[in-house]
Amino acid sequence: MKKLLFVLVILVFMGCATQKKGAVQTTFYPPLPQTPKLQFLVSISDESDLGFKQGELTKYLYGKVAAAKRIARPVGIGSSKGKIYVSDKTYGEILYMDLEKKSFNQIVDEGMGRIKVPFGIWVTEDDYKYIADIGRKQVLLYDNNNKYVRAYGNKDLFEKPLDVAVYENRIYVCDQKKNVVYVLDKDSGETIQVLGGEVSRADGMFYKPSYVTVDQKGNVYINDAFNFRVQVFDPEGNFVSKIGYAGDTLGSFARPKGVAVDRSDHLYAVDTAFENVQIFDAKTTFLLLYFGGYQTGPGSMYMPHSIHIDYDNVEYFQEYADKNFEIEYLIYVGNTLGFRKLNVYAFGNWVGPPPSDGSM
Repeated sequence: MKKLLFVLVILVFMGCATQKKGAVQTTFYPPLPQTPKLQFLVSISDESDLGFKQGELTKYLYGKVAAAKRIARPVGIGSSKGKIYVSDKTYGEILYMDLEKKSFNQIVDEGMGRIKVPFGIWVTEDDYKYIADIGRKQVLLYDNNNKYVRAYGNKDLFEKPLDVAVYENRIYVCDQKKNVVYVLDKDSGETIQVLGGEVSRADGMFYKPSYVTVDQKGNVYINDAFNFRVQVFDPEGNFVSKIGYAGDTLGSFARPKGVAVDRSDHLYAVDTAFENVQIFDAKTTFLLLYFGGYQTGPGSMYMPHSIHIDYDNVEYFQEYADKNFEIEYLIYVGNTLGFRKLNVYAFGNWVGPPPSDGSM
């Protein structure tokens, strides 16, 4: 994959670009006539948006049956081949879309597997779901058949487990109230390491950490929310670097939320206040690009929280891509307000003739 180019002129003209194709609008980042690296594809808010069949989702807000099954407040997103999972804080459930069967349902949680207040979710390649549950103060594990397997942690370990990430035999749990990230052994559930531990701006310490992710090499990225930065640790838990700072300019953070990393070390960081996503080079910490923003057109965001990168389901969204844009992977962004709940963007390469700002 071609690396993103850090070019200052792109940052100046990075606003949303909307290209009309008859009645269809195509939104690129950066805007035409610059060569785009991202395209907004579609928003998914209810079962009708992708032609989903009527499912068996029976639990709704306040127990009322809605006309259409909808996403309400997506605070966590995950995926596996053919499926997208959304942790919905309003419903208190894990919703999922089966892209192959065109169905929209929820994980049935009963007995010991009862979900109370789900937040972050991590889905493995073999479709096992790790769910950070604030209400239970545990991380719940569901298998590839959406059956409850076990819970990690107890009331004496976690206080406010907001997010979870998994790498090989390690589980990373972001506890916002304790200002730490626990590292658990996946088999035994025992704590093998604790990152952070005191409220401080010192490297390796946190103030209200809220989201965590892990790259393919095992490096850990933690949104250190009230310190307005993302901290990076190596697989052994050693501090490596920090990205961002408090401010209201590009490259800074005001209300940082979800984080995700692609296979080329690009860090995606959501900011609820800016209502956008900034992309950094994780190695150099340079800002490369940003997208979204509070607007009224396609691709806009409204109180975004969660983000997820998906390499496995490109085929299901290919029809939304411009004929001159080749998709490499998908980016999902969850908006907690507004009518566009799950925005789907594509990262890729322009493969057509040199782009222009005219009709295509």
